Amino acid sequence: MSGAPPAKIIQGLLFVAGDPTVRATGKIISCMLCFVFALAALTPGAKNKGTEDSDGERIWLPSSKRTPYKRKWEVFSLQYGCIWITCFAVIIGGEMYAWFDRLHYMFVCGGLAAPLLLQPFLFPSVTGEHNLPWYERYSVKANIWIFIFGFIGNYWYTHYFYNVLEAHYTMPSWDLNGVPIPMYLATHFYFCFYHVLANLFLRKTYTTFAPGTMRNLLIVSLILVMSYITAFMESLTISGFPCYGFKDRYQAYTLGSAFYGLYFIVSFPMFLRVDEKRERTMPLFTVVVEALASGMMVLILLDAVRVYLGIDMSLRLSRPCKLDANLTCKPFNYKTC
Repeated sequence: MSGAPPAKIIQGLLFVAGDPTVRATGKIISCMLCFVFALAALTPGAKNKGTEDSDGERIWLPSSKRTPYKRKWEVFSLQYGCIWITCFAVIIGGEMYAWFDRLHYMFVCGGLAAPLLLQPFLFPSVTGEHNLPWYERYSVKANIWIFIFGFIGNYWYTHYFYNVLEAHYTMPSWDLNGVPIPMYLATHFYFCFYHVLANLFLRKTYTTFAPGTMRNLLIVSLILVMSYITAFMESLTISGFPCYGFKDRYQAYTLGSAFYGLYFIVSFPMFLRVDEKRERTMPLFTVVVEALASGMMVLILLDAVRVYLGIDMSLRLSRPCKLDANLTCKPFNYKTC
């Protein structure tokens, strides 16, 4: 291992501060944020304290009176986010992945996804839902929604990244449809965290500003900006992992973030709908249908971009490094992934 973890972190921060690609993307994000703040300043606030959606409160988290189960699950997801983010920071910053094999990747990603996936069934009291049938628990609905959407994303959308952005996974792993299985698992805890954060900002906006055209425009703008920032920050934070990359990093950070952001343009507002209002609790069947519908909408958007760019689509069951050991990332060179 070259260099201690703290030295690696400092080196990474210096890279971020001086890298022209990161700075260019930062300028784009700054312009977006300025537009959103300006729009918020022009949007009328609610006449009373909050709106009818929040019992007169301007809130970030769900109402403890109207939707207590959703509130507790979001708090749990945010708290657990601190744990898995720390684990990933240690693994990447300490270059622990250098000795990972297929089993290690499955153990890490599966182990980090397990608390979220198992909590609704083994520890429902965490969200106060132990007295509810499993199919009525918000924690079950949220996990199923995210899992379906994330599975579709890995199974289908990853191939658009392979074709449009020439992305590649080169670590050793068992695959499903040409995508490392650990990525299906990692996506779950990543997406749970992303969507809870998006819920906070959208809910705050809905309950702070008066309903109308200006608020609708602000909501749309906020979703677009959050989607772009989420996509960019994920690409940036895993840039220290050598087994995932792009042919053109500048294109991946700037245009690629917009391409990846198409996921969240659809999923952020759709996920917020699940049990957001007590009087309209969403049945589990509807949750499944809406997750599938959201996945199809994103697929259409991604394919529209591909068609517009004139890029042919090819699907491979095997990653290139499965066929050519020279393409496997360091330190796994000369071993098929």
